[in-house]
Parts: sequence; structure tokens; C-alpha cells
Amino acid sequence: MLERVLLTGASGFVGQPLLRALLDRGLQVDAVTRSPHPPRIAGVTWHQVDLLDLNAQTALLEQLRPTHLVHAAWYVEHGVFWHADANDDWLAASKHLADVFVTTGGQRLLGVGTCAEYAAFDTNDETPWPETRRLASSTPYGRAKLALFEHLQSLTATHPQVQTAWARLFMLFGPGEQAPRLVPSVLNALSAGEPALCGSGRPVRDFVSTWWAAQAMAALLCSDVTGAVNVCSGQGVRTGDVSRQLARLLGREDLLKWGARPDPLHDIPVMVGDPHRLRTEVGFTDAFDLVNDLQRLVAAHKKPMDTQGTKAITNSASSKAPR
Repeated sequence: MLERVLLTGASGFVGQPLLRALLDRGLQVDAVTRSPHPPRIAGVTWHQVDLLDLNAQTALLEQLRPTHLVHAAWYVEHGVFWHADANDDWLAASKHLADVFVTTGGQRLLGVGTCAEYAAFDTNDETPWPETRRLASSTPYGRAKLALFEHLQSLTATHPQVQTAWARLFMLFGPGEQAPRLVPSVLNALSAGEPALCGSGRPVRDFVSTWWAAQAMAALLCSDVTGAVNVCSGQGVRTGDVSRQLARLLGREDLLKWGARPDPLHDIPVMVGDPHRLRTEVGFTDAFDLVNDLQRLVAAHKKPMDTQGTKAITNSASSKAPR
């Protein structure tokens, strides 16, 4: 029975809600962070380790010998991570982590991937995108994640006693999201009474909150499902509709400025995932409520403003730190 798990990236955008989701399932968690002062949380033992230091990660795994590992750490500085050389460093470190996990008696490893691993355009295009969609990322970030996924697959082939699963995340939002991204950029501007500079609002994306995604990943870890699983709602929503909903919640629809920013060149018009494996094989059937979780985010954003009289801080850690 799964009772204890090692979680990397536990203080990051995805890692923080994932830590809570694991605790919700009654698990004891060994959590890896680079922070010298992590919060005290019942059921969590913190380990301050730089995972790019291969000797340090080896020593940690040899000390703990975890049976289950969730690897959520990576380099994620907004606007930089897509093409950063750091992706190669994290790929090498992650492969090493997985290899040592296997040699120290590990039984099940959950990696965190991205919908950017999929081919942006395919001759046999399907919407929503299933896990069987062609894999051909156009960015160093996506290629590094895909290479790690393939490495985990090869580990399973050579070590059949080890299970590996891979959570392919679609469009996430939630507390701690870096300010230039869509949801926090609109939320910050409208909360300050300033214009929110928007693009066309036409692209369609599969939005889910980190709260919901974390519960889905915890369910995947605790299952016996292997291979890639889309962590998505299967619901396509225009980016403009997300901005409008935030504006309605804040009563500032007048501040949305459409067309003030150009859409990215070669932007993918529709990115929606197929959640069939998540729902039927993992058995995670929790409905995702976009409006409810945006409302929850707005409430969390307002709280520090109300208590401190300052603008809400949307990223509690350095944007240059790995999650």
C-alpha cells in the first residue's frame, strides 16, 4: 500500500497544490525544495536539495529509498523556458533521478509532462487531442519533456518491476502563476483598476486549475495506470471568455482592451485534450468548474490586498527558480 512518496518541485506552481492533494489522500510526503525556509506542514518532511547536483540527489534517494516518486521540478521562467539551455540540464538531471530511483528499489514513478509534446498540427488532426496523437514538439522545452517521457518508457521495458506514468498537463492557472501569463496578467491589471491589454481572444484552450489538476495527478499516482495520461477537462474555452469571466467577477469589463496585443505568430487555434484515460482508466471523474475556480482564484487574490492594503502577489517565489 502506498503510504509515503517523494515529491520534487514541492514549492512550485504545480508542486504546492500537488503536495496538498497527496496529503488529502492520507500520504506522508518527503518534499524536495531549494528554499531554506519551507513552511511547516503536518505530514511533510522537507529536504533542501539542488536536484541539478547529481551527487546530492543520489545521496537523498539512497537515504530515503522511496517506493513512489513524483517528479514535478523543472525550469519554468515565463517567456524563457521554451528555448532555454536549462532544459538540457533538467533533462539530464531528471534521467539520473529516475535511474537512481530504480536502483534504490523504487516501484512507481509519476513524471509531469506537457501538451507541448504533441505535434501542433497533424495531417490526421483530431480534437480533442488523445494520447495517441503524434508526438513532435517544436520547442526545446517540449522536446526535453518528450525525451524524459521516452526515457521512463525505456526504464519500464528494462525493469518490469517498475511502473512509470506521465501526466500531460494542458492549460493551467492558479495561485503562484507567473504574472505575464494570461490569467494573472488580466487579474492583476483589473484588480489595480488598470486596462487589461488583450489579444484577439479567439484561441481555444483546455483550461484547468492547479487545484483540480493536482487532485487528478494524485489519483494517477495512486492508480496502477501506466504511460501518458492527459490531465485536462476536454472542454474548449476561448481565451477571451476566460478574460471576460475574470472581468465579470471583478466588475471591470470596461477595462478589457481587445486587440491591444498581437496574438503570437503561428499560434495554434485549438488545443483541447481528450480526458478519456483519466476518467475511465484512472477513475478520476471530478467535474471541472471553470467559473468556480476562477472565483476561488479571485478571492485568493483579493485576500492579501484586503489584509495588507497592497496589490496581490501572484508569484511568491523567484520566477527563475525551478518549480
